[in-house]
Amino acid sequence: MLAQCMKLRFLCTRQFQNKIEESVYTLLKIQIERFDWQAKFKITDNKIVCLTTGSEFVFYGLWRALDEIKSLESIDIHWAEEAHLLTEPQWEIIDPTLRKESSQHWIVFNPRLMTDFVYKRFVTRPPTDTICRKLNYTENPFLSETIKRVIEAAKAEDYEHYLHIYEGVPLNDDETCVIKRSWLQVAIDAHIKLEIDVSGAHRMGFDVADAGEDACATVASHGPLSYWSDSWRASEDELLKSCTRVWHVARAHGAKVIYDAIGVGATAGAKFNEINAGNTGRVEHEKFFAGGSVVKPDSLYADSRLKNKDFFNNVKAQAWWLVADRLRNTYNAVNNGQRFEPDEMLFLDSKMPNLTAMIDELSTPKKDYDLAGRVKVESKKDLAKRNVSSPNLADAYIMANLPGEFGRRSFFG
Repeated sequence: MLAQCMKLRFLCTRQFQNKIEESVYTLLKIQIERFDWQAKFKITDNKIVCLTTGSEFVFYGLWRALDEIKSLESIDIHWAEEAHLLTEPQWEIIDPTLRKESSQHWIVFNPRLMTDFVYKRFVTRPPTDTICRKLNYTENPFLSETIKRVIEAAKAEDYEHYLHIYEGVPLNDDETCVIKRSWLQVAIDAHIKLEIDVSGAHRMGFDVADAGEDACATVASHGPLSYWSDSWRASEDELLKSCTRVWHVARAHGAKVIYDAIGVGATAGAKFNEINAGNTGRVEHEKFFAGGSVVKPDSLYADSRLKNKDFFNNVKAQAWWLVADRLRNTYNAVNNGQRFEPDEMLFLDSKMPNLTAMIDELSTPKKDYDLAGRVKVESKKDLAKRNVSSPNLADAYIMANLPGEFGRRSFFG
């Protein structure tokens, strides 16, 4: 209808489009036929044109044609269909493509996860001048009685599943991830809810930035409570500067530093020794080799009846799973009344800087498996394939919450 009122250029996109029939091209053809407008539109093999105004619809798949979209001119309306798979890097290219006065993005999607970029960007924290409209089956006047019965049955069988599928409520947890988002959310101030007097060693996890867009990150913990964090950009040749920054904060918190000793971080220990030698105070520090062999390889892991060496691919996977176990315990203590010792749980301070970002990072990496069937954590390389940035705060958090003297291969097991 808009195309018949004025001359407009519509850019219609979806993530994957190997052929034109996979786009909204087919939907538009159906609507043109439904309203008997065939004489008003010319439908070609790759576009639809309004004969009276010159309005046109063009169709692109983002995955293959993103570079072509950058060069498009005079787009009035960008219609992104099935946009739940839209990524942040793609959006950074598409958004500036609309340069005309009063141009608009129409972003249509079924919510999947709360952590998905498109949901966070356009629903949780929408840009200025955004109209956010939830549209569900209850507003569809053409709904058949058959599908109404299907919906009612789904509602009675699994209400949470019904809310997600039919009312557009995003899922809080991704079952394929190592750590569930709901566990982290319940862990916020859980020590207060459970009336636990926090005690234990002060430790600071330090994830050292590698090359590129990677960032340094630190997380400080007192016993099972993580209460402080920091994140900053630093190049490889600024390791001494970053270590000095961490050293001063660790001194102020009375914390021992556990740092990632892979890549650039391999020489962080020498930098800390250098800083210690030039100051009256001293900061203890310890290496953590994420790709190293598992701790206590011949001990059984939890109730799996498998030895650690048969369950975990490396010590990184072991560390993430043990942290996940303690967060699950916290969830069960708060929600189900189960009893655990304080050191069997983990807590998050609600006043902690970067808390939301850290929760997002911790609940993103997925479970993976090696050829021998042992579990491992999704690698940074595989995360990058999903356009997910390196989880620096998450890695720092894991190091700050390693069980006992984990780096020295002598923790409780």
